[in-house]
Amino acid sequence: MCGRYVITNPVSKTNKLVKSAIQVEDNENYNAHPYQKLPVIKKYKNGNTLENLKWGLVPGWAKDKDFKALINARLETIDEKVSFKKLIKEFRCVAIVDGFYEWKRDDKEKIPYYFIREDKKPIFIAGIYENDQFCLITEEASPNIKEIHHRQPVIINQNDVNRYLNLELSGSILLKECKKPKLIFHKISKDVNKPTNNSASLIQKISN
Repeated sequence: MCGRYVITNPVSKTNKLVKSAIQVEDNENYNAHPYQKLPVIKKYKNGNTLENLKWGLVPGWAKDKDFKALINARLETIDEKVSFKKLIKEFRCVAIVDGFYEWKRDDKEKIPYYFIREDKKPIFIAGIYENDQFCLITEEASPNIKEIHHRQPVIINQNDVNRYLNLELSGSILLKECKKPKLIFHKISKDVNKPTNNSASLIQKISN
């Protein structure tokens, strides 16, 4: 699962990938969470754009007003689930991220960690969208991450972004086959647990 992440200066980080940014500014968000509007890359006929969509997707067919918005979609079943199979074929997007948070269960306690690429480059997470909402795609965690959590977001390299957004290619096959970057992580303060806390101190390494 991926339920919280960091994004700073999204316009600057994507200026080589997008033609325009629509109502997105170079701000800093150290506690991006579901139901916020967050920047994602979408493809149009005249080029890619960076625009804000709400994290959390309620499928168009859902008639129940209490339907809980979906923030993640499993790569392993994305071609089968009624909520996602059309979207992975026709409505793909990519979230731009500095790093993301995950929690390790230790007895009755949940300990937060911050994950980044080993090479410190921006992270591009594969996603799907419908109207003004999006959700992120996840997969089984790589061996070094499983000690923290059994799932992780599907991260692609910058040179795979346009391939993923190309609807002539199979999105799920590409995501399963493309090379994934190595991630590193460190323990952080439990201050991140409160979504209203939002400062660079959240990503600082702690020793205990």
